[in-house]
Amino acid sequence: MGTGWEADGGADAAGAAGAPPTSPTVAVRAALRARPLRFPFTRDALRCWVYLVGGAPLGLLVAVLLAVLAVLGLGLAVVGVGLPLLLALALSGLPVGALERRRLRLVEPLPVPDPHRPLPGAGRRARLRTRLRERATWRELAHTLLVGPPLTAAGFGLIALLVFSGALVVSPVVVWAMAPESVMLIPGHAVPGPLHALPATAVGLAGLFLGGYAAALLTTVHVRLARLLLGPREEGLGRQVLELTRSRARLVDAFEAERRRIERDLHDGAQQQLVALTMTLGLAAHELRGRAAAPGAGGGGGSGGGGGGPVPDAAGDPVLDLVDRARGEARQALEQLRGLVRGIHPQVLTDHGLAAAVTEVALRHPVPVEVDLDLPGRLPGPVESTAYFTVTEALTNAAKHSGATAVTVHGRVEGDRLVLQVTDDGRGGADPAAGAGLQGLADRVAILRGRLMVTSPTGGPTRLRLEVPCSG
Repeated sequence: MGTGWEADGGADAAGAAGAPPTSPTVAVRAALRARPLRFPFTRDALRCWVYLVGGAPLGLLVAVLLAVLAVLGLGLAVVGVGLPLLLALALSGLPVGALERRRLRLVEPLPVPDPHRPLPGAGRRARLRTRLRERATWRELAHTLLVGPPLTAAGFGLIALLVFSGALVVSPVVVWAMAPESVMLIPGHAVPGPLHALPATAVGLAGLFLGGYAAALLTTVHVRLARLLLGPREEGLGRQVLELTRSRARLVDAFEAERRRIERDLHDGAQQQLVALTMTLGLAAHELRGRAAAPGAGGGGGSGGGGGGPVPDAAGDPVLDLVDRARGEARQALEQLRGLVRGIHPQVLTDHGLAAAVTEVALRHPVPVEVDLDLPGRLPGPVESTAYFTVTEALTNAAKHSGATAVTVHGRVEGDRLVLQVTDDGRGGADPAAGAGLQGLADRVAILRGRLMVTSPTGGPTRLRLEVPCSG
């Protein structure tokens, strides 16, 4: 079974931010289109009536409270007391907008997201300043002050239509119950009996029937205006995604700078100290061998004395053995440190570029690697670094897991993009999503607005393809 995997750093990031569809269909309107004749008798129409009947008095109450805040705030502003009231007026759209988004769930299954940024741990003053700077706050205020009153008035008109039509529907019962008292449905014209009120019942039923459509129309207007003014704007989401991408890029740059600092510290500090330690141990071993080979200082120097005693065997000196062992361990530590430094950030990549760095890695690789990189010159630093570590990760996976006998690295600059492909003849069936190596590289590629694709069918070959722009 083959495996395919792709990480794309294109403009689809906005979808990951939880943005709602660009132009979702209003549920009430969809229900009206699906059942145009039966709609006034469905639950959707009943929900519309409940939504509008509940919103009309609520809108009136909000209008009265805002009028009071405005009058008191302007009247008391000269003495400074009215400023908090005007501030409360400016922020009044926040609770009203939140309540309206909750009420919309009566008629709209797709919720309107909160347009405000979360502020966990922020103080009261910081939260207040942030909310005053957000455009969403002023859109909610516009919805409360400008959109709310007309919609509230229309809601009361529909309530009046509902009450009047309901009264006409039950008018025969009213006429029968009020007999022998006269009942006038039209001023100046008494209804003689219940049967004469049946036309009024028909008119009332027609009013209720048409009221269902009017409620659907008004509810649709409510939902669309709420999405426009109470929900997040796409450009706001785009700015958040752009800020997030830039912050990730800054983190990657800071991480890369920290890697290079660590590489310099290891190269100029610990590595040089290990070199000095190895040389010191070598000098110590040489001195010990020299002392062991020198004549003994305690032998007599008389005329009959024949020079000192026998020369000691340096190979059996335990101190010299320990020094030689320490020297070998220091050399091993130095080799491991050099390998670590090359893995952090190879100096050849900084000095000579991507082609030279990849060639050096290929020469040390246990599997034969054919390098075919034809680049016009030096590439931007982030591009070279990302491409280099992508190649090293692919070569490491080929050596450890694929059983490959040959690997090819091919790279060209096509247009304004670096296209790099690593192919091995291994067994295939790799799952890049199972490890963190390529996933981390894919994140870096996404920041550079590039793509990283891996195809690895069972039986091979495994191909890793990197495409990344060479311009900022």
